[in-house]
Amino acid sequence: SFQILKNSDLMSEDRILYLEIFQPFAQYRNPFTFYYAQTYPLPPKSTIIGMLQNALDDWYGHKRGVDEWWKLKVSVHGGFESVFWNYQQLIKGDVELRTNGGNVELWNQKRPLYGQGLKSQRTPVYQQELFNGRLFIFIRGDKEFITGIKAALQKPKKILSLGRSEDVIFIQKVKIVEPEEAKPVNKSLWMTYPTYIMKETKENEERKEFPIKNKRYPVYSIPLKVVFKNKNKPIKSKAEITKNTERKPIFATVVHSTYQSVIYLKEEIEVERIEVGDKTFKIPVKWGWLHE
Repeated sequence: SFQILKNSDLMSEDRILYLEIFQPFAQYRNPFTFYYAQTYPLPPKSTIIGMLQNALDDWYGHKRGVDEWWKLKVSVHGGFESVFWNYQQLIKGDVELRTNGGNVELWNQKRPLYGQGLKSQRTPVYQQELFNGRLFIFIRGDKEFITGIKAALQKPKKILSLGRSEDVIFIQKVKIVEPEEAKPVNKSLWMTYPTYIMKETKENEERKEFPIKNKRYPVYSIPLKVVFKNKNKPIKSKAEITKNTERKPIFATVVHSTYQSVIYLKEEIEVERIEVGDKTFKIPVKWGWLHE
C-alpha cells in the first residue's frame, strides 16, 4: 500500500544525502519483459537501496534491520548518453555445486557449466543497455543513518555497482543538502533532469493521482522494495537462501520525465527545490520521493 507524506512530515526528517555518480554502463532489468531484456531508464529504488546495503556490508538488512532500510526515501534524477543492444548468451535456471570425481563443479540443467563434452545450454538474449550515465540521487532519512551512509560512500571499502555486479559506479560527490521550503506550483513544472514521479499515492484509503495534464511521458512499473523470505520470515544472509526462498517485490507505477521537460498540471501541488552548485532539482513533495 502507498502512504502519502505531508510536507511537514518530510521536513521533520533529519537529513538528505546527495550523491553524484558517473556510470559507464548499466542495465536495470525490467522484469516485465521476456523476449528481450529491457532496461529501466533510471535505477529503481530497490536497486539503489541494494547498492547502499552493499556499501555498508548490510546485505538483507541483518545489521540495521530490513524495515529501516526500506523507510529511506529516494529521489533519482539524471540520465544516460545513449542506449544500445547487446547480444548475450545467458544461463537460465538454478546453478548448483556438485562433486564430480573429487572435484567441485558448477552444474545447471543436470550438466556441468564448463569443461569438455556436453555442457549446460546457454540461451541467447538481446539486452538493452545504457551508456555514459550521470545520476543525481537524493536519500532521505534518519540523521544517524544518513551520516553512516555518507561516511561509507566517502571512503568505500570495495568497488560499488548499481544494477548488475559489472555495472560499476564512480562516486563524484557526496554531501548533506538542505531543500528550500516547499512552495506551491499551480500551472506547470519545469524539470531540468529526467526523474521518476510516482503516478499515485494513498492517503486515508483514498488514492491521489499525480495531477499531470499532458500525459505524453512514458510510464513504468518499478520495484520499490524487494524482500527475500523463508516461511514468511526475512532472511539475514545469503547462506539462508534456498530453492524455497521467496522473493517478494513491491512495485509502484511511475512517470518518467525527460530532459528540460515541462509538466502541465491540473491542480496546484507543493514542490521542493534543492540547489547543488550550478544544478537545480525540483521534487514534488507527495510524488517525487519514492516510498511505499
